[in-house]
Amino acid sequence: MKPMGRRGFLAAATALGIGAGLSTHAIASAADGDGNETSDKTSDMSERDKDLPFIGTEETFSTRELMVLNDRLFLEDTGLAELGPRRIGAMDKAGLNVQILSAHTPGVQNVPGRKGIDFAYRLNKLLVDGPMATYPGRFQAFATLPLQNPQASADELERAVRDDGFLGCLTNGIIGKKFLDHPDFEPLLTRAEALGKPIYIHPGLPPDEVFQIYYSNMRPEYQKEFQDQVLSISAYGWHQEVVTQCVRMITSGVFDRHPRLQIIIGHMGEGLPFFYKRILEKMSEVTEKSLDKPFEQYFHDNFWFTTSALPQTELLDLLLKYISVDRVMFATDYPFADMKVQTDWFRGVDLPREAKEKIAYRNAEKLFGIKV
Repeated sequence: MKPMGRRGFLAAATALGIGAGLSTHAIASAADGDGNETSDKTSDMSERDKDLPFIGTEETFSTRELMVLNDRLFLEDTGLAELGPRRIGAMDKAGLNVQILSAHTPGVQNVPGRKGIDFAYRLNKLLVDGPMATYPGRFQAFATLPLQNPQASADELERAVRDDGFLGCLTNGIIGKKFLDHPDFEPLLTRAEALGKPIYIHPGLPPDEVFQIYYSNMRPEYQKEFQDQVLSISAYGWHQEVVTQCVRMITSGVFDRHPRLQIIIGHMGEGLPFFYKRILEKMSEVTEKSLDKPFEQYFHDNFWFTTSALPQTELLDLLLKYISVDRVMFATDYPFADMKVQTDWFRGVDLPREAKEKIAYRNAEKLFGIKV
């Protein structure tokens, strides 16, 4: 069998339903045999808090031009490029009032020069002139940025916020070979802080060198590249990369230089809650003299967390054990996860109504300055 390229793999994997969010529901259904027990439980849960509004904070789109750029034409079958009746119908069925749209990873952040700047602008204007205009109030957006040019990214973020009402921006993992704590990105961090708009850090593909060192040793008789790729992205790799980037931002003093800067991460904290006490135990002492605040405080002052793609109550409980309910927001990771599965799950979560409202929509309203 001829091996497919790394970008081609991701296209095929997405077409087959392999993503950060689809696996939880699929695994649960498989464990229940024909899925009837899961369906019954979901039906019972959905009867609770039926009037609960939702804002989805990690909801993905793409375009044919973007798919061609990233060699992902198979993604057309997933609904990524559909920003009309099909998506609105799924939102209505799930009871999701608002989607905050963001371009599919890696967006245009690897496109250099004028081409990247123009591409980012076109994607942002497409949303404003398309679904945001056609369905007022149902869609908001994070700006796509030409991150190979940090100064142009800062300018496009400001233009998108001031002219078109965008809510912030979204980045996709490591940018070339640099994280956001690199001095090159100071113009973007400074502008985001000045605008009072958050940066959502979404996972992305690892650099080739990282991929070869960490993920390229699977047994070839078991579809080697396919297994390697899943391990490097949704199964493990990109979640750990996001946590690494966040810890680096703290240790490098990003939030001492930009104390009002706000960062959002998804997927129930990308594994951070599991490692939370361990990270604090090891990092607090060694950063005591180098940071302005206790290491732990930055997670409470500068970070927000979303539930995207992981409708698992035990993970939410763990997240809320360490992070205030005032810093957690709902998300579905559509179209890689079923919106209704996510909203039904959250309606059935055993939390006080006030806490559920904060996560479902009130925290997003407060952070973004919008209303359901």
